[in-house]
Amino acid sequence: MGDAFGEGYPRDGESPAHQVRVDSFTIDATTVTNKMFAAFVEETGYRTEAEVFGSSAVFHLISTAKADDVLGVAAGAPWWLNIRGAEWAHPTGPDSQWEDIPDHPVVHVSHTDALAYCDWAGRRLPTEAEWEYAARGGLEGMRYAWGNELTPNGEHRCNIWQGTFPQRNTTDDGYLGTAPIKSFPPNAYGLYEVAGNVWEWCSDWFLPKYYRNSPTDNPQGPSIGAGRVMRGGSYLCHDSYCNRYRVAARTSNTPESSSGNCGFRTVAL
Repeated sequence: MGDAFGEGYPRDGESPAHQVRVDSFTIDATTVTNKMFAAFVEETGYRTEAEVFGSSAVFHLISTAKADDVLGVAAGAPWWLNIRGAEWAHPTGPDSQWEDIPDHPVVHVSHTDALAYCDWAGRRLPTEAEWEYAARGGLEGMRYAWGNELTPNGEHRCNIWQGTFPQRNTTDDGYLGTAPIKSFPPNAYGLYEVAGNVWEWCSDWFLPKYYRNSPTDNPQGPSIGAGRVMRGGSYLCHDSYCNRYRVAARTSNTPESSSGNCGFRTVAL
């Protein structure tokens, strides 16, 4: 695990690179989709935290909300709009519908929401170590899930930002926001979109210094932290702003947080 190239952000704690052993596990090939999450909601009546709070964060270029539904912008990140009525079923604003994009990853789900889905599905979230092991697809010490070149032979392998962030995305990879699952080639273990598209929640608490003394066998993360680990990057990542589509990259958010670029995949119990 970890950054073998010295390219990570110091505050993320991607170093030192270190050996880890994990027990065998079975992980989803894709993130949970809108259609999958809808089945959970239909059966249980579950309300996500974004629905309870009444709003969630939508990237400004994909917002479909009316001006009076924009409640404000994120401090230090004005490209994030706090949209009244934005939640998993209405991902870009209250007039948008999940049914229009059923095979896209579900977004506006908090860590708490992801755990609720897992309880219903008889699954769990991956540990951070499991996620990185699966995402690497057997390629040790590589920068990406497919090797060391971002666009081998000029081919886009992930949904990230092209252009000048946050105002102009050339969409050379075909997408401004989320892409449908299986839009890009899988890694050698058959996992799709482990780079870009949406961040993925892991089970671990996040501490930047954890790698310095983390266990070798089946690390479960620290017992406390400022937030929960997120992995994989999203459609907003760009080397000028958020070079976290590398397979070693890590970040975090508070468990109740939701946004239009974070989802999850699950692991068998």
